[in-house]
Amino acid sequence: MSKVLIINAHHHYPFAEGRLNASLVQRASEQLQANGHQTRIVEVDKGWDVEQELANHQWADVILLQTPVNWMGVPWVFKKYMDEVYTAGMGGALCNGDGRSETAPKANYGAGGTLNGKRYMLSLTFNAPEEAFENPQEYLFQGKSVDDLLFPMHMNFRFFGMTPLDTFACFDVMKNAQVENDFVRFQQHLDTQFPAA
Repeated sequence: MSKVLIINAHHHYPFAEGRLNASLVQRASEQLQANGHQTRIVEVDKGWDVEQELANHQWADVILLQTPVNWMGVPWVFKKYMDEVYTAGMGGALCNGDGRSETAPKANYGAGGTLNGKRYMLSLTFNAPEEAFENPQEYLFQGKSVDDLLFPMHMNFRFFGMTPLDTFACFDVMKNAQVENDFVRFQQHLDTQFPAA
């Protein structure tokens, strides 16, 4: 049985109310619990308590980050969450500083994580179509993958010593949504990444 912290990083906008991300969070929690896992949910748009969030990260075996990709990154409200919670965790709750030492000030940057053995999973919603990625002929991403685009988020979790599960993504959610198919794929993805306890 795993303990899974599900973070809903969506920020409400009139043109993006967050129904899909909220549905994915709810479905993840229900499916994981049905398979014998424990879950906690944090909705960053509703605010947070820094100490409670540090405790949540220490409690969890897996962090499942459910987020839209806004302007090639996470919403600003989740960036604020990271700035507050993750900075507060640098004293040992999440990492011991940046991993360097006085005897080797140029080596091992980012190797001070204290969440070794824990895992994380990115679950993403995109306006971009899937075909925009991993195709050198496509203008914007120039052949890069979803994980290439989210490399900074992967590095944030790696900074804490965590290892990734496979990323999940819903594409083209504003102009050509295939929500029911996305839900089926999400269920299959969770079954693969989180086997029944």
